[in-house]
Amino acid sequence: MVFKRFVEIGRVAYISFGPHAGKLVAIVDVIDQNRALVDGPCTGVKRQAMPFKCMQLTDYVIKVPHSARQKFVRRAWEKAGVNEKWAQSSWAKKIEARQKRAKMSDFDRYKVMKAKRMRNKIIKHEVKKLQKEAAKK
Repeated sequence: MVFKRFVEIGRVAYISFGPHAGKLVAIVDVIDQNRALVDGPCTGVKRQAMPFKCMQLTDYVIKVPHSARQKFVRRAWEKAGVNEKWAQSSWAKKIEARQKRAKMSDFDRYKVMKAKRMRNKIIKHEVKKLQKEAAKK
């Protein structure tokens, strides 16, 4: 299997757990094989050392030099339009849908169940119609 996402300066990562879970950061410097110096200028994450275990690398890379200042990282982040690209990605949409589902009330789940039943009833009716037409021919 060939890897496509590598740890590099400017790589945007998603924080999967910890105090900043669910936010995006940019890798500014690699400290050692287990940790990186990250900065999230547009997501509210201050510059800090973070282990690779709690980060998931994304496909996005911003052009920043080694150990760039926060101001420069912010400018590169906005120029690359990382937040807009992330919002359009299927990864972000899945996370949003999962959170939406988790926040559903009992009544919301009931309404979804009734809607699914109605949809399946309509589909079943149309399939029966098509089968009858096919049987006549």
